Amino acid sequence: MTAVLRRLAVPRCSLWRCLAVSLRETQRLYHNALNRDGTRVLAGGRSSLAACCRSESRWQHTEAQESVEVDLKRLEGQDEGIAEVLMCQHRARNALGLVFVSQMRELMSTLSNDSAVRVVIFRSLVPGVFCAGADLKERALMNNSESDLFVHGLRSLMTQIALLPTPTIAAMDGVALGGGLELALACDLRTASYSAQMGLIETTRGLLPGAGGSQRLPRMVGITLAKELIFTGRRVGGQTALEMGLVNKAVEQNQTGDAAYKAALTLAREILPQAPVAVRMAKEAINRGVEVDIGSAMAIERMCYARVIPTRDRQEGMAAFIEKRPPRYIGE
Repeated sequence: MTAVLRRLAVPRCSLWRCLAVSLRETQRLYHNALNRDGTRVLAGGRSSLAACCRSESRWQHTEAQESVEVDLKRLEGQDEGIAEVLMCQHRARNALGLVFVSQMRELMSTLSNDSAVRVVIFRSLVPGVFCAGADLKERALMNNSESDLFVHGLRSLMTQIALLPTPTIAAMDGVALGGGLELALACDLRTASYSAQMGLIETTRGLLPGAGGSQRLPRMVGITLAKELIFTGRRVGGQTALEMGLVNKAVEQNQTGDAAYKAALTLAREILPQAPVAVRMAKEAINRGVEVDIGSAMAIERMCYARVIPTRDRQEGMAAFIEKRPPRYIGE
């Protein structure tokens, strides 16, 4: 246990303060769901959650804080406009620990305000793993209140991902279990290799999905099937996930172990040439519309459509059609 404590090196008081900040951020996020830049700074102008965690515990775990567990890569050339969120926590198999979550939150805040980004791909650089779920070593050191606050913050992170204005794609080239699958469920689209293993396995650990999985999975595969998967904690492969509608594309794994990523990149390249404002408004109309009755959904569609009408891209689309040439959209 002493060795585990040294590796974790997050003092209980520091952990509590970070989790409390996470809860306040969650509450503010839900009250400002349409304010895309709301997650950048905490109330009162204080630092972000990641900055809080770093400043609280830097003196005790400098090595851990200096390591990059989540990174951002912006593609160039013909793929300019595609951003990749790179999960690279090799030691803990991209487990959802404090450092991983805080770095991911900062990246989501950055992406939510970047109009140059048109598509986001979530991928792992850890062979055979997308995201292994909760960091159980960290969770074992939390008391009940701390655990509840941390999961609340994790739920907030998934909401941040779901509220990104641009289309998001999760590329699962390996296991995506528990919170790892919940991260993928928060994305708009998912690709998987046949060899990937997915599952909301929380009931096998005495828990239930707590970062959105119990709500997002039924909306994707239906209530009855979602109950079966959650009640049993069953894992499914890529082909089965495709058949049940859990993923958009499933592919045979290749020798380099990145077949799902390449499928995701192909999807992103299909989205990239389309009018960015129109794509964003289409995402908002769909996401908000499915949560309300059909009459309210039509009103949401009208509102989103009205925001596209005055754009230069709409005029470009009409002109390109008349002139029989490819459109050149600029996102305005």
